[in-house]
Parts: sequence; C-alpha cells; structure tokens
Amino acid sequence: MSLSRDETLGLCDMIKIKLVLYASLAHLLPAGSTGNSCTVELEEGATVGTLLHKLGIPIDAPKIVFVNGRHAGNDHALAPNDRVAVFPPIAGG
Repeated sequence: MSLSRDETLGLCDMIKIKLVLYASLAHLLPAGSTGNSCTVELEEGATVGTLLHKLGIPIDAPKIVFVNGRHAGNDHALAPNDRVAVFPPIAGG
C-alpha cells in the first residue's frame, strides 16, 4: 500500500466552518473576527467538542450548540461549510 503525498508529509484535509458566538461567549472569538462570527479551519473529522476545545471552552461548560440550526452535542461531527452557533445558558424569570 502506498501513501498519498499528503499522508507522507503528515498533512490532513481541512474543513472550514462558520462560527457564531453569542452574548458572554463572543469574547472567545479569534482576534480579527468581525461582530460575533468568524470562519474557523479544522481538521477533517473534527467534532463540536474539538471546536470548543480549540476555543478554550470547557467541554462540560453549560452551553447550547446548534449546527445548521439543529441542536448538536459535543460528539457531533462537523462538515465543510457547517454553521455552528454557541449560546451561553439562558435563564430568566
């Protein structure tokens, strides 16, 4: 079995997703982000948990995550051009 050029060099395919952080989470966006969103590049096969870890959001931190408008857990696999929205817990009275 021969390896492809990328496998030989140890390179992985990358995907780009659109990330939107709301309210108290917006400060965790990478520098240079505009508004409350940015584009993030991740290795193919990355999950919501991978993304949260990259942002410094603890996996067990209270949050609500949507991928393409649907509720998603930490183990949800991300695909190219997904739109990930992360909200802090919502409380009110």
